[in-house]
Amino acid sequence: MKIVTVVGARPQFIKAAVVSRQLRKHTNEILVHTGQHYDYNMSDIFFEQLNIPHPDYNLGISRGTHGQMTGRMIEAIEDVLLNEKPDKVLVYGDTNSTLAAALAAVKLHIPVNHVEAGNRLNNLDNPEEVNRICTDHVSNKLFACTKSAMDFLDREGLSDKAFLVGDPMYDAFSFYSKIAPGIEGIGLVDLEGKKTSVPVCYYYMTCHRQENTDTDEKLDSILSAMESLDAPTIYPVHPRNGQRAKYICEKNNYHNIILTKPVGYLESIALVSHAKKIITDSGGLQREAFFAGKQCVTVFDNVIWPETMVGNRNQLAKPDKEDIIEKLIKKQILDSDYLPFGDGHSAERICSEIIK
Repeated sequence: MKIVTVVGARPQFIKAAVVSRQLRKHTNEILVHTGQHYDYNMSDIFFEQLNIPHPDYNLGISRGTHGQMTGRMIEAIEDVLLNEKPDKVLVYGDTNSTLAAALAAVKLHIPVNHVEAGNRLNNLDNPEEVNRICTDHVSNKLFACTKSAMDFLDREGLSDKAFLVGDPMYDAFSFYSKIAPGIEGIGLVDLEGKKTSVPVCYYYMTCHRQENTDTDEKLDSILSAMESLDAPTIYPVHPRNGQRAKYICEKNNYHNIILTKPVGYLESIALVSHAKKIITDSGGLQREAFFAGKQCVTVFDNVIWPETMVGNRNQLAKPDKEDIIEKLIKKQILDSDYLPFGDGHSAERICSEIIK
């Protein structure tokens, strides 16, 4: 059986690392990288650290509006599919790469299998929501990470092709945490390219969504909250957001925020595991905080992973200093028996269903 797997963004590389390891035991997998994340620290380093096979195709498509990027991807992926003639196409998550691959495949009558299906915000203003809904409805098999995702698929009449498999992000976290470096082995590089050390005590933040970073005012309010904390905040900055973050910190003389270039996956899970608390707007990092038992504040309007919203383990906050601080001072309640993301073997289940 020949499978074409399409990836393009950091979270997809992580999931593909564990699924491809199983898939290649039984199938001929062709890996396509759309190029949506093209920066070394957002792309190449993940293939190196996670031992992901080198892409058979790198389409080099990035930048532009959602429509421009998705359109170019559909055209390029269609050429790959016509050339490779796979039995199935495998996609992950909810990026433009996901939707483009799904549309290109279904129009060529190639079955689409979607990992991380069924997640819903119930908000079509969010571009990822559009991507995931469209992908789910044209897919042949839907692999859901959680019970809530299965419930959403059932409401949309898709339960007959849905499978509850667990979360491959949890598989990856469980596997790679064992080889992640300690604090002394984490290599941080500031925005000027100079190496910087990790404090013994720190908070860890990622913030990249357009709704949080498209104006100085909103990002400044988030950074002001970090500046007021009782320990430094390590903030690896997305490439498109670096200059704004640097300008705000310099303008306001913020000294309690460590701006760095993006970090690799092993460094990121090490930073999560050793941090006091996590502040993020990333769907992936809030799960990794949950896996590590670290309290998280998610700067976002909608619940992405309802399973994490228990015992103050994950709380939503506005891009507002007072709201973020109010959520950070609450204490979380841990329940070691609560495992909503599976048992760390979702990749085997996904592979088993794909090759049936």
